[in-house]
Amino acid sequence: MNWNTYIKSYTSYLKIERGLSEHTIENYTFDVLRLCHYLDQYNIDISPIQIAPETLQQFIYHISKELNARSQARIISGLKSFFSYLIFEDYRADDPLALIEAPRIGRKLPDTLSMDEIDQLISAIDLSKPEGERNRAILETLYGCGLRVSELTELRISDLFFEEGFVKVTGKGNKQRFVPVANTTQRYIEIYKHHIRSHLTVKKGSEDILFLNRRGSKLTRAMIFTIIRDLAQKIQLQKTISPHTFRHSFATHLLENGADLRSIQMMLGHESITTTEVYVHLDRKHLTQMVHRYHPRGKK
Repeated sequence: MNWNTYIKSYTSYLKIERGLSEHTIENYTFDVLRLCHYLDQYNIDISPIQIAPETLQQFIYHISKELNARSQARIISGLKSFFSYLIFEDYRADDPLALIEAPRIGRKLPDTLSMDEIDQLISAIDLSKPEGERNRAILETLYGCGLRVSELTELRISDLFFEEGFVKVTGKGNKQRFVPVANTTQRYIEIYKHHIRSHLTVKKGSEDILFLNRRGSKLTRAMIFTIIRDLAQKIQLQKTISPHTFRHSFATHLLENGADLRSIQMMLGHESITTTEVYVHLDRKHLTQMVHRYHPRGKK
């Protein structure tokens, strides 16, 4: 079998047995395809069963001249997953990456938006246009529920349980969770749903999708990024933000206002509390306030 055959089999494994999303699968397979491109570029004719650690080491040295440590680590992680699959399926007996270490990287935390900045972004939305009400509902949902961008684009009308005060979210690996939704967020979703979405001609297959484009189809991840980028430029925000910034702000603001990590972990859909600790950071000012407020020696 050639590389394409193994990659196709690996892709099926990720989708069927591990239940990963299409986006995650694309990222995993892209790492393997990058290795294939390198082999083709240097006329190295070798199968994934025969490839030796030395060849992989040369590939990693090659990409190290083009990519930063974080990108290198991601590619090595993707390749480790691929070769682990080959071992799992008895295609290989050994792991050619066993002795290859990924570069050490620090924890990179995205910018957090303040409440004032979030209000400025939402106020910059042009509500005179039909998509304005939709975009306001999108930003309120990202911030109000702490959703990933893929969770937002997949959100369905049947996932809204407003009487109970929750939305059902389908996260990574098709794992579902219920996230509380504030009355403010509910109100903006209802305005969009009843006054804007109801007038769209909905494309087949998108009947239950909540947020739609002007053609009645599901929004893409890229479109959400564009909406947020344009609003940031409009208010001249001096931060690099993305949909994930709203998720990070959601968690950070909850923690700063007294929510416990375990509750935030459940709302974000993190399997490990360690992941929550990485995303939910506290600034030094807040830490100082906590000491003054709660520690016996910190009280005046």
